[in-house]
Amino acid sequence: MAVHLHQNDLPGGLDLGPAVAVDTETMGLAHGRDRLCLVQLSAGDGDAHLVQIAPGQRDAPGLRALLEDTKTLKLFHFARFDLCALRAGLSIVCAPVYCTRTASRLARTYSDKHGLKELCRELLGVDISKQQQASDWGAAVLTPEQQAYAAGDVLHLHALKEKLDAMLAREGRAGLAQACFDFLPHRAALDLAGWAGEDIFAH
Repeated sequence: MAVHLHQNDLPGGLDLGPAVAVDTETMGLAHGRDRLCLVQLSAGDGDAHLVQIAPGQRDAPGLRALLEDTKTLKLFHFARFDLCALRAGLSIVCAPVYCTRTASRLARTYSDKHGLKELCRELLGVDISKQQQASDWGAAVLTPEQQAYAAGDVLHLHALKEKLDAMLAREGRAGLAQACFDFLPHRAALDLAGWAGEDIFAH
């Protein structure tokens, strides 16, 4: 595994292929209050690119070009949060997207455990650490442990997608999953507009 750390944006000319795994780290869980600090990316080749976002930074042209490219599929785990973080922090609206957590909830109805750690363990036989999850992602210098943790959140999403796609097809839910993925950017927009805690489809 190689981890490449970038300041403020992706370098020009970097090709991450037709599907890129994406994750974010923020100062907390409240969009608008807690700033976006880090964007992690992987082409599924064992390498991770970590882009540190500076305080007050409002744009990253390289990241925007990649994440708004409609020919590139963006893979997330719990896309709803990351889509909000990218939209609130850098005004980036990602599409098309795929969410391994959403896919898991539709395919793995035998379990109530849909976290990335549980999915990696069950479907890939990989044990990832979550020890750095609640650390200071706004620090100017990220520790080697933080960098390794951040990379781990994107290195396995391509392999998880392959496993989950097979399960969704087996259970006849691939079309339903795709409809959910297509709606996720709109779900994020609803969250940011004030409807995060309300089911607008309820009676």
